[in-house]
Amino acid sequence: MTTARPCSVADALALVGEKYSLLILREVFYGVRRFDAMARNIGAPRDILAARLKRLVEAGLLEKAAYSERPPRHEYLPTAAAIELQDVLHMLRKWGDRHLAGQPSVVFAHSCGQELDPVVTCRCCGEAVTPGSLTADYRVPGWSAKGWTATESGSPAG
Repeated sequence: MTTARPCSVADALALVGEKYSLLILREVFYGVRRFDAMARNIGAPRDILAARLKRLVEAGLLEKAAYSERPPRHEYLPTAAAIELQDVLHMLRKWGDRHLAGQPSVVFAHSCGQELDPVVTCRCCGEAVTPGSLTADYRVPGWSAKGWTATESGSPAG
């Protein structure tokens, strides 16, 4: 029996890999926090939007905050974990602008006054990360770049 490679990318995609989840986070980062406005801006069916919001709250990416008691209404606020995903959305937007849209639908200005052009850099040296600058160290026993490599001792846990 084989199991897929242990991977934080797969774990993250299990939570936010569905398009409406990332679009909800996009809206929250734009300052849109209420259900009706999200439904309008995203175009998601209301039942799917409600289910995705519930999952993001349960996973600790969003917090519900009441803004009306009668009728009961909530808005959705990003947690620190959600805010960490903002960089991912900037990079995804940059890729989409370049390879799919042809031009940006929104442009962000950095606090320095220049248009944001997000890049991944090494925190230690400040150099841009490129494919040739990385070396992987596989930390899960039995796994390598090629996949499961353990011998007769068994199959990957899963």
